[in-house]
Amino acid sequence: MGIGYHGLQFLRFAAKCGSFGRVATIGRQGLFLDKTEVRSLMDVGAEYEHEKYCEGLLLRHFGAQSVDSWDYSNYEGASHIADMNKPLKDMASAYDTVIDAGSLEHVYNAPQALSNVSELCRDGGQILHVLPANNFCGHGFWQFSPELFFSLYCEANGYSGTRVFLANEYRTDIWYEVVKPDRGERANVISFTPVFVLCRTVKVRKNCHESVQQSDYMHIWKQEEASWPHVDARPRWRARIRSALRTSALVDFAYVFHVKLSGKRSLSLRNPHLIVRSVDSLAR
Repeated sequence: MGIGYHGLQFLRFAAKCGSFGRVATIGRQGLFLDKTEVRSLMDVGAEYEHEKYCEGLLLRHFGAQSVDSWDYSNYEGASHIADMNKPLKDMASAYDTVIDAGSLEHVYNAPQALSNVSELCRDGGQILHVLPANNFCGHGFWQFSPELFFSLYCEANGYSGTRVFLANEYRTDIWYEVVKPDRGERANVISFTPVFVLCRTVKVRKNCHESVQQSDYMHIWKQEEASWPHVDARPRWRARIRSALRTSALVDFAYVFHVKLSGKRSLSLRNPHLIVRSVDSLAR
């Protein structure tokens, strides 16, 4: 649990969208950047005091009024001890900003944890997620898809202004903004490096998490279609060749080469579901 390069830039982006006010972090968030990196990104002077956790940074440089942390254990000195697998109890009041920078992937009951995040947020407040997406297998219980956030944080469920980005762990100059899936399409993304998913949304009213369905299936059901209308995510030729050759290595190589060459499904500006955004322009 902690704020790295993309996490800090995403906080800067969120600060441009609205004030932080009273902040809750899911888990006590460490700073996974050194003093030089923070000073460079934040344009802070010699007065900057580097700390192990994020509270001072949020209070002094993001204008937060207060910062509380919610965690399962007190081993890092969290403000509140609570199990995110279960409904939260005894919340004094809701927060203006709730930050989940690499926590929910470690919580088994992800739907309940997401509900808790929203319960912590006041109406009109913002929710920020920086979570593992592709190629973090084994890091936690879960890797998150942009589809989850578009389907969960929709207007019908009490949210607005939801934006979702994908960030290559090894590239700091650009993010890929994900176009909200529409007309029964899926925003499929294959990547060959670790990727984070970044989401900001605003809770506008009492939230509802009881009806969260995948958007392409919702489209099918509304159209009353009996069968899946799209081609399988994996080209049929791959299965046919594998069956013929009875080996996977050559076919896997050919498929990877095909994805990299076309870029239409990968983390690439050629993917029709992704828009390349300059991190500098978003965060400054």
